[in-house]
Amino acid sequence: MAHRLFWPLVTLLLMLAVNASFNPGFWQLHWRDGHLYGSVIDILNRAAPLAIVSLGMTLVIATRGIDISVGAVVAISAAVAAWMIGGQLVMQDGAQVYASRFPMSLALACALGVALLAGLWNGLLVAGAGIQPIIATLILMVAGRGIAQLVTEGQIITVYYPPFFFIGGGFLFGLPFSLFIVGAMWLLLQQALSRTALGLFIQAIGVNPAAARMAGVRQRLITVCVYGFCGLAAGVAGLLLSSNVKSADGNNAGSLMELDAILAVTLGGTLLTGGRFSLAGSVIGALVIQTLTSTIYSIGVPPEVNLVVKAAVVFVVMLLQSPEFRRQAHRLVFRPAPVQPGAAS
Repeated sequence: MAHRLFWPLVTLLLMLAVNASFNPGFWQLHWRDGHLYGSVIDILNRAAPLAIVSLGMTLVIATRGIDISVGAVVAISAAVAAWMIGGQLVMQDGAQVYASRFPMSLALACALGVALLAGLWNGLLVAGAGIQPIIATLILMVAGRGIAQLVTEGQIITVYYPPFFFIGGGFLFGLPFSLFIVGAMWLLLQQALSRTALGLFIQAIGVNPAAARMAGVRQRLITVCVYGFCGLAAGVAGLLLSSNVKSADGNNAGSLMELDAILAVTLGGTLLTGGRFSLAGSVIGALVIQTLTSTIYSIGVPPEVNLVVKAAVVFVVMLLQSPEFRRQAHRLVFRPAPVQPGAAS
């Protein structure tokens, strides 16, 4: 129970059990057209974009920061990729096929490059200009949504280029390709943090930024890089989302994803005060959020109260994960009964 992943895993198992109780076929998997189908596969696939954003958010929160612009960066990345790929009919070998407006590799690179620049901009405002993280990222949260709508010209851009669909909707070895993207990003990040001093530096910045700077840690450079990676992660999530739905909506893409990412990170055991963080916990937290969303839909909760139920469940889960709350609850439950006068005689 002392392990930092214990309560996130317990929460995930409880969410899965509740979902299975309302959906008898929840655990059933079917092999069709060369890959797996089922409710569990759907949850894993739909949780992939949030899990990727949560990885970037984890590092930002670990340095005592916050990034509320990731939803807007998701929209920008999706809009740039959809606009550059599009899809137009051309003649090829005597047949009409859809072709990309620009080479798909260039479109993906531009979308990720814009997302990276957005993250670096946040990092420069925080580390260079000394602006509070929530204010610095609020600027891009507002402006970024407008930029995405400018790219899409206020319309929903539909993508017709089939190779692009594989990123968010394809399968590899029977599993969604998005899971391999999440696994690769988590593995590379975990290796970078555990095999080098980077993880220790990030923890030192989160615990005491001034002491870390006095000890020779390049706090500003690391902070800028952390925000840059968070923006890049949001860009990857934008590609997954636009590829999965075959379109980009500058107004709604990534809406409220920043709040879900913060919830996923905190559910995974990362402290909002900085320092202690867990990449695996953040991925589990993203699965908890997606499983909770799926559970709410499966039990037939009206759409107008979905957010209320979601907030209530998250509130209870956070209380259960709080060591102080558990200690106080333990004292109330196991408090010894007062000794009545004269009882000893």
